[in-house]
Amino acid sequence: MSTEHKISIPIPKGVTLSLKGSNLSAKGPLGQVTRKFPAAAIDLKVSGSTAEIDLSLPPRRKNVAILDTWEKHIINMMLGVTKGFVAKAKMVSAHFPMKVYEKDGFVVIENFLGEKYPRRSPLLGTTKVEVAGEELFFSGIDLESVGQSVANMEKTTHIRNYDPRVFQDGIYITEKAHPKE
Repeated sequence: MSTEHKISIPIPKGVTLSLKGSNLSAKGPLGQVTRKFPAAAIDLKVSGSTAEIDLSLPPRRKNVAILDTWEKHIINMMLGVTKGFVAKAKMVSAHFPMKVYEKDGFVVIENFLGEKYPRRSPLLGTTKVEVAGEELFFSGIDLESVGQSVANMEKTTHIRNYDPRVFQDGIYITEKAHPKE
């Protein structure tokens, strides 16, 4: 008693989707993003100007949720290669002035709380960071990479064993990853 659910996703102009095995690639004006979709119960087809996702499982809540999640992943891939994603973070330094810059795929934070050695946070995928005063702008074409890069940055400057009401130094997310306008 398995009924199929289908979702058709329109492909915008300038975006090319290609399917190789279980890997889906979206190529657009800003670059290319590849993502693996491993599932035997879900069939992904790209034809012309639409992408179709077929679910060959009973229409239960969990199964439909998986289908909806995959739809959002594909939409985010297409948004990334056409518009890109951006996230914002803010530096807060009450005690010691921090110096933040990008070097070799890492964001380097010097003089955090007066520490001798710099802290480093990795930039995932093709994510880039731009430092403008106290603001940090993370941008890229992969939503997960941009979001995880800014989260890693916040985690890198997390303070332990100090009173957080007094030591509020750190880098904090002010805007989560969202499509550029």
